[in-house]
Amino acid sequence: MTLRRSVPAAGVAHGAMPAQPGAPVPEVSVQSGASVREVSVQPGASVREMSPPPGAAAGELITECAPVVRDLRGRTGYGPDSLHFAAGAVVVVSGLPGGGKSTLIRRTVSGRAIDSQNTRDRWAAALPRLLPYALYRPLVRAAHYLGLWAALRSGESVVVHDCGTQTWVRRWLALHAARRGRTLHLILLDVDPDTARQGQRERGRGVSGYAFARHRHAVARLIRDTEQGVLPTGCASAVLLDRAAASALGRISFAEPGATAVRSG
Repeated sequence: MTLRRSVPAAGVAHGAMPAQPGAPVPEVSVQSGASVREVSVQPGASVREMSPPPGAAAGELITECAPVVRDLRGRTGYGPDSLHFAAGAVVVVSGLPGGGKSTLIRRTVSGRAIDSQNTRDRWAAALPRLLPYALYRPLVRAAHYLGLWAALRSGESVVVHDCGTQTWVRRWLALHAARRGRTLHLILLDVDPDTARQGQRERGRGVSGYAFARHRHAVARLIRDTEQGVLPTGCASAVLLDRAAASALGRISFAEPGATAVRSG
């Protein structure tokens, strides 16, 4: 059994943006004999990091100022192995097309996930192979948003694929979350355009130069705002990932209904 004690920790954790006014206070738990610590980003959301903070004794329970944004880029070998959110939370994964959003969701999420790419693949499998996607794109989008609406109404925890340009979708998700007493969180993949283009080639589907330019503009603005601590309306927290940090993640999970955010050892 691990014994813990509460101690104050001054300042903001490494990789964290300054807290916004009224931001919640997180908790960090360091397990005795383990190299993993858990940093609460906001009530019910936590980031597991690979090494304890300098001067922290094993088994301590540390309280510090809560960052609204966790920047986990450029931390190869010291990034998180999992992200853990409160039950009922809505988590949006955003970034460039080909940047690895669908791969991240497919690899790390065992619960409910809504990805427009999955919807497109189901329709493509059911229709003649030579039928141009442009002809049935409206049906795919309608099916995707109907599925998203059903997931939101269920009250279950859900991870949502976001292309970055549909700001109205994030506003809709934030409004729904606020009305239902749920929290909305953002996971933002910061991948350079060349890497994203390569990802599109590897999956065998690309976007036009015009469409990709729109995506680049929208995602660059979203990253810039997030770096400055300006989150989309209604978003409680954000995590910035580069390709290495995303690859290091093994799980995106949610607490069971009624469970506390910080777990004892």
